[in-house]
Amino acid sequence: MRKVDLCLSSEGAEVILATSSDEKHPPENIIDGSPETFWTTTGMFPQEFIICFHKHVKIEKLVIQSYFVRTMRIEKSTSKEPVDFEQWVEKDLVHTEGQLQNEEIVDTCVDTKRGPVEKL
Repeated sequence: MRKVDLCLSSEGAEVILATSSDEKHPPENIIDGSPETFWTTTGMFPQEFIICFHKHVKIEKLVIQSYFVRTMRIEKSTSKEPVDFEQWVEKDLVHTEGQLQNEEIVDTCVDTKRGPVEKL
């Protein structure tokens, strides 16, 4: 069975909420699959975004690439609406002086209907 990046707009994922937006670097860049694009925030903390999956998905690995993130918390929900979140991961990230932060989260399969939902 081939591995599919379920967190792409081409696979049906959708950013349904973001607490910050820049027209040159909108939240939709999170799920476009291009290493050339990104979401940028206003710098105020905390920042959040919600990614919605419109089908049942099984998450085995999550890769986060970021800059200047201190703490990352990922929550998930199996509700049809973006409610009833439960914490999945919380992690302090290593400061990398402006270098790309690569975080890989491997779990024993997070089985969700509309998640995981990320909140930074």
